[in-house]
Amino acid sequence: METAKRLLPMFVIGMAGIALLGYGRIPQAANYHAFADTRALWGVANAGNVLSNAGFLLVGAWAIGFIARRRQNLRYLVPALALFAVALILTSLGSGYYHLAPSNERLLWDRLPLAMACGSLLAAAYIRTHETHLTLTLPMAATVFGIATVLWWSLTEARGVGDLRPYILLQGAPLLVIPLWQWRARSPRRERIDFGLAVLLYVLAKLAELGDRAIFDALGVASGHTLKHLLAAAASFLIVRSLAAPVPREA
Repeated sequence: METAKRLLPMFVIGMAGIALLGYGRIPQAANYHAFADTRALWGVANAGNVLSNAGFLLVGAWAIGFIARRRQNLRYLVPALALFAVALILTSLGSGYYHLAPSNERLLWDRLPLAMACGSLLAAAYIRTHETHLTLTLPMAATVFGIATVLWWSLTEARGVGDLRPYILLQGAPLLVIPLWQWRARSPRRERIDFGLAVLLYVLAKLAELGDRAIFDALGVASGHTLKHLLAAAASFLIVRSLAAPVPREA
């Protein structure tokens, strides 16, 4: 039974990878850069989608302070969590830069820090739920893999055969394996609830992204993509609070 629990996350992510491989190339939507809200504010083009990235900046800055205050308890988790916090700040800058004038060239700088965040999140969750001391190697390796998924998309896109499959797998991996890791490790209920709420907010963020135009037409004051940024930032806050809960000291 214990072996099955240990192998289940690997099996799930492996099956997801095989499914994507069998599905075939996933190109970027032709109208990806056609966002609903293009209004300017205070001289800022596409202000809703640009300024809503401040949420990532605020959460990232808060996370750095939060982690610093708890570093004695967090110990071996500090490098991975700090990298995640830095990735949030870079996401704010990269996404803001992209939304000022959306294009594939600028989208690269939006997706790179997002991939860093996904990679460092996976590393932090693994370190949190497993007995490992790969405190520097694992976060760096996961981050490099995340960056590689974006570079793969960029290179294939430049050749007219854009393929988002590795990037999609990276984004979905935390949703698939972290709850399983927490279940196997019998993580405290508060941690699992926080991460579950973060997953819910992330799913709502993706739905808001898909309903960009419909939400903008219905609300008038904000588009679905703007709400996506705010919901994802809120999810990031819960993720940090979940993973940075005090680690029990060894006896």
